[in-house]
Amino acid sequence: MPRWRTDDLYPGLDDARFEADLTALNADIQALERQFDDLNIRKDGAEITPATLETVLGALNALGRQRQRLGVYVNAFTSVDSRNALAQQKQGELTTITLPLGPLRSRLTAWLGGLDDEALQNLLAASDLAREHEFFIRKAVKYARHQMTPPEEDLAARLHPSGAGGWGKLHGNYTSQLLGEYRGQQLPVTALRVLASDADPGVRKDAFDAEIAAWKTAELVCAACMNGIKGEQGTLAARRGFADPVEPSLLMNNIDRETLDAMLGAVKRSLPDFHRYFRAKAKVLGKEKMDWWDITAPVGESQTEWLYPAGADFVEKQFRTYSAKMGDFAARAFREDWIDAGPRDGKRGGAFCMGWEGDASRIMMNHAPSLDSVSTLAHELGHGYHNLVMTERTPLQRETPMTLAETASIFCETIIQNAALDTAQGAEKLYVLETQIMGHSQVVVDIYSRFLFEQAVFEKRAGRDLTPQEYNDLMTWAQREAYGDTIGTLHPYMWAVKPHYYMTMFYNYPYTFGLLFGLGVYAQYQQARARGEEAEFQARYDQLLSSTGLADARTLAAQFGIDITKGDFWEGSLNVIKAQIDEYEKTVGV
Repeated sequence: MPRWRTDDLYPGLDDARFEADLTALNADIQALERQFDDLNIRKDGAEITPATLETVLGALNALGRQRQRLGVYVNAFTSVDSRNALAQQKQGELTTITLPLGPLRSRLTAWLGGLDDEALQNLLAASDLAREHEFFIRKAVKYARHQMTPPEEDLAARLHPSGAGGWGKLHGNYTSQLLGEYRGQQLPVTALRVLASDADPGVRKDAFDAEIAAWKTAELVCAACMNGIKGEQGTLAARRGFADPVEPSLLMNNIDRETLDAMLGAVKRSLPDFHRYFRAKAKVLGKEKMDWWDITAPVGESQTEWLYPAGADFVEKQFRTYSAKMGDFAARAFREDWIDAGPRDGKRGGAFCMGWEGDASRIMMNHAPSLDSVSTLAHELGHGYHNLVMTERTPLQRETPMTLAETASIFCETIIQNAALDTAQGAEKLYVLETQIMGHSQVVVDIYSRFLFEQAVFEKRAGRDLTPQEYNDLMTWAQREAYGDTIGTLHPYMWAVKPHYYMTMFYNYPYTFGLLFGLGVYAQYQQARARGEEAEFQARYDQLLSSTGLADARTLAAQFGIDITKGDFWEGSLNVIKAQIDEYEKTVGV
């Protein structure tokens, strides 16, 4: 399977140009620190004039481009080979060099927090650049209300790499090298997890047992990482005056509590429908109820082997049914080697897309021969398409929250899955329905369990460190709340498996938001297509994606006639999945 190309940026990590750019970034950051001091950019500092603001915004955008280029290049090595010592060294250098940017952003936020409504309106009227970054400025004003004192914010930012950031890095590096003994051979945990989709129940069960045994050996390290990260995050949330640890994630994700409550309420009401699916799948597998190793088991039969080349061809072909622009984009991604496709030792699990340079991206995944993996490819290409239409935006304008970052990926994934379903018959139809609903259940049901787990962790971690067994108990409790009694053996170490817990706070519910919002937008596309208004929709859709860093989710959704604060919208998207579950039950004879 292909590996992504990196030499279009630099020939290697030891290249003289790379070293020169790293040195230049360091010098420019130091120059920005001096400039902030000279301009008195801090809380209750200099008057906020159009000229001063434009100087600061311009400098931050320029540094953003420099940092992006170097950061993604190093990540292209560390994410696929954690044993690359030079890459780890360069990652450490880059982290140290960019460390001052955190305190500088805090100072900028505190400075902008001094704007009242009248001063802000005057500023926007006097500066084109300020108007172009209005949402960034307004969000900074909101953040300023939750800042600690300037020295505290500075210290928190500088300690992060050796605090939560260091714990997160340890978890990623350690678990990427974790091996489990499967039938007499040592396999990476990522490879064991791929076997969870094997058709042979004995393979799935043995792989699950091997995976659990491997996580058992890593539980002390993972628990220490979780305690360190959640301890820091919870402490900072409290010191910054947030009501609870969820609240800062709302601000970060550009949504409000009303929206989150409406969505989670609809999700909770939908759980009985997903339970019907789990019971129906258990029947297909010949069991009274599934065990964890059955959740991603294949059901039905595919007429396509779904090796990577076949999947790539299918994705490009179906993207072209939406638009030539999207099809050409996929063809370019394959032609220019944007994708690192296959699992291997030292490579992190899961999948992601990162902007590269200009309108290009890079995609990491761990392909298995299944429609689910092809859907993952389409999903990540959706993120790449999002990057494409944001090309003309500045780095500060491109700061997209997770809630809206999933819109394009879900849209593209839906194109692929619906196309596969349209031509499927008999056992293959069941296979496609299974792929769709299994994916949706992960993003709705499993994500709900992860949200409940993280809420509980923050509550208990406020008192003391938690033991690995306590994390296991909280995880299985949360899984039982979400899956009900439909799963026998659960996965107590899912808290160690998912890297999201070791990153941003509540790196979970935005996926559910993205799925349900993406399904809602896709439904509008189908309506526009039926009316012969595809071109108009495509223009509005690209504009939505281009604007995800320019307004909050409620405002952008309203442009599509969607009120995300109402349960009706979320239930409408969940009803799309409910109809798929109804068809699934009908197909298997329940």
